[in-house]
Amino acid sequence: MPGLRYTDAGVDIDRQDATTDQIKSIVRTSHGPEVLSDIGTFGGLYQPDLDGCKRAVLVPSTDSVGTKLKVAFMAGQHESVGMDIVGHCANDVLVMGARPLFFLDYIGMGVHDTSVAVSILKGVTHACREINCAVIGGELAELPDLYTPGEYDLVGTIVGLVDRDSIIDGKSIEAGDRVIGLASDGLHTNGFSLARKALFDRAGYDVDTVVDGWGCTVGEGLLAPHRCYVNSLLLLCATGEIKGMAHITGGGLLDNIPRVLPQGCSVEINRGTWPVLPVFDTIQEAGDVEDNEMFRTFNMGIGMIVIVSAEAEAAVTESLMESGEQPYTIGAVVSGNRDVEIV
Repeated sequence: MPGLRYTDAGVDIDRQDATTDQIKSIVRTSHGPEVLSDIGTFGGLYQPDLDGCKRAVLVPSTDSVGTKLKVAFMAGQHESVGMDIVGHCANDVLVMGARPLFFLDYIGMGVHDTSVAVSILKGVTHACREINCAVIGGELAELPDLYTPGEYDLVGTIVGLVDRDSIIDGKSIEAGDRVIGLASDGLHTNGFSLARKALFDRAGYDVDTVVDGWGCTVGEGLLAPHRCYVNSLLLLCATGEIKGMAHITGGGLLDNIPRVLPQGCSVEINRGTWPVLPVFDTIQEAGDVEDNEMFRTFNMGIGMIVIVSAEAEAAVTESLMESGEQPYTIGAVVSGNRDVEIV
């Protein structure tokens, strides 16, 4: 009996190496002079530009795309989820005033698929180039006993930089401040377990179903990339007008806004002050989901919260509109115990 080889156990190193060779040219397009290494080294080398940064603070964050990947598998579309993971991670460090420096990805597959991996990395690299963030490394793992064939997991890690004196931490937030919401482009990367249950299991839709009011198929609507707010908000961060920001991810408006509120402050959100996207209405109707559950699970059309003084509201709103965002004043800070009420 011949001896076993790694390929007999379901892992093809040659195929992974061939994929790495293909993605090198893609990933290099995100590199600037700060990147001192190539893809394939044991660690990435990055020399940050610290000009104007007196006390540099690194701001790292790690996240995954979650079960949105299930929709990508169904639709056979993978580039957009590569954009998703960058947008999600970049927004997470942005809320502290940090500019993204570099990004690393993890793709774990049951059976390695070069075309899928390349599509994902195209999305990752495109999103990173948009915000001047370098892709400096990652991991392609083939784990046949862990992942189902045809499926994969996608995780990203980003590292940002902020001057210690410019960290946005919400400490100066006070009653009377205004809450500005920036429009989302859909579900982003949260709530997909409930969305899939409502749309696919309850309503009987599939990814090719065209839904009235969406203007697209279910797959296209659900796979709309996670909007990245870095380019719109970084310059505003430098003005000192932003007191706090909250990335509206898992937990929705109700659980994410309190994360940036100081003691003695709460927020009142006024329903009807922004347009709720049709996708959320469809999910709520199909799943008979209660209002509170919707607001704790989904972003409900608001992907980022910016808290400013009443005096700065007009200028910040104008700047955001000039940057291509759709800002809405959706509420205010009131006295309270770090909670959020939808009124």
